[in-house]
Amino acid sequence: MMTYPPDDAFSHVSRRAFLGQYAGGIGSLALASLLPQIGQGGESANQSPVNARKKAKSVICLFQHGGPSQMDLFDPKPELQKWHGKPYPGGNLEIHFDKQAGNVLGSPFKFSKHGQCGMELCELLPHTGSIADDICLVRSMSTESVDHESALRLIHSGKFLAGMPVWGSWVVYALGTENANLPAYVVLSDPGGLPVDGEKNWTSGWLPAVFQGTMFRSGASPVINLRRPESTPELARQNQLRLLETLNRQHLKKHPESTELAARIANFETAARMQTSVPDVLDLSQETEATRKMYGLDRPETEEYGKRCLLARRLVERGVRFVQIFMSGQPWDTHSKNAESLKGLCTRTDKPSAALVQDLKQRGLLDETIVMWTGEFGRLPVSQGSDGRDHNRRGFSLWLAGGGFQGGQMHGATDDFGYSAVKDVVNVHDLHATLLHALGLDHRKVTHPHDGRETSLSDAEVTKAKIVATLLK
Repeated sequence: MMTYPPDDAFSHVSRRAFLGQYAGGIGSLALASLLPQIGQGGESANQSPVNARKKAKSVICLFQHGGPSQMDLFDPKPELQKWHGKPYPGGNLEIHFDKQAGNVLGSPFKFSKHGQCGMELCELLPHTGSIADDICLVRSMSTESVDHESALRLIHSGKFLAGMPVWGSWVVYALGTENANLPAYVVLSDPGGLPVDGEKNWTSGWLPAVFQGTMFRSGASPVINLRRPESTPELARQNQLRLLETLNRQHLKKHPESTELAARIANFETAARMQTSVPDVLDLSQETEATRKMYGLDRPETEEYGKRCLLARRLVERGVRFVQIFMSGQPWDTHSKNAESLKGLCTRTDKPSAALVQDLKQRGLLDETIVMWTGEFGRLPVSQGSDGRDHNRRGFSLWLAGGGFQGGQMHGATDDFGYSAVKDVVNVHDLHATLLHALGLDHRKVTHPHDGRETSLSDAEVTKAKIVATLLK
């Protein structure tokens, strides 16, 4: 039986040698957990000069890679139907694949009104229609790029350049975590593979690495290297971890000024606690049959996305600050077979997305949780080839629920063909400023030094970002 010796017994052992020989891979975890006292550089919610209304505590982002078609899903345009098959009458369009541009493409789908607010939505979104009075539908979004990669950087980080901190990292940097046994920022990946731009979608950039997203994969090992190797007895692993902690603490005493070292040690300790907390949060058998059916876990077409939406609720319920759900590749990039693709995608995502909002609401969690459904841009009103739609940065739609956003609201408008936002326009910088405000943060004051200046998510002095107060209660 192994015994645990006193602290000074290992003073002759190199920390690096121990990690290399005995730690069993735990040093490679570097998980993006977060302890509020380590590396906390942003303004806290209590320090930010915001209004006195109740603040949101967490975020669930349902990200739709590729650019969902706004005029086929959220933004009905009768003029498209009138001009279907005819040359576009509205002047020049910014077309990505100009040689494939065709005539006006009307939507093949019917729209109907939902909820007391009368929100018009596509027939492919009946479940989203059932939560119409709980969502804030923004029909006047715009962005600055028509290319996927740069548009993804903009919607995630507010910057064109790669390697910038994403807004999830800024949120946990500013607010910390409420559960030291789980990462503050969790990414629920698609079993089919990574989205376009991969891990750049959840990078902490030049913020400390503890603020990046931690990916939970599908399958038996959601977090790499988290499970104890079968060849290592439980008691041996516990002794290894206790010894590692002792060595780390001794090393930290020699470098008390190193916040990065302190954060790294905290990550090791959190990783050890996650060995029990992660399996518990992933155990969906704890849910009732009614809840599982609500998310569509009883149907093959909705089971996978439904599991991740349900898991997102379980994570925020346990104090995780920021959760993102991504899809493999960029499935909403409907350059061909637009109508057919939308049918399959909506069948997969509509019910689970609505169930998430309904479930949060019935558990009393919706007021403190922001749910956002969005892509990086929209689509054009003309055809690409015979049945596709090209990229469009000038107008697209997204919806928000909970977290102080005004349910049953249809904000802004695009022109008669759904091409360009023309009323109450919201750009990505305004969106970020408003989201941080809903979390009780001043987007101008959540900063971190970079390249010789204080940098923020919105960089308001450059972008002129503003809070869109009309989206909020």
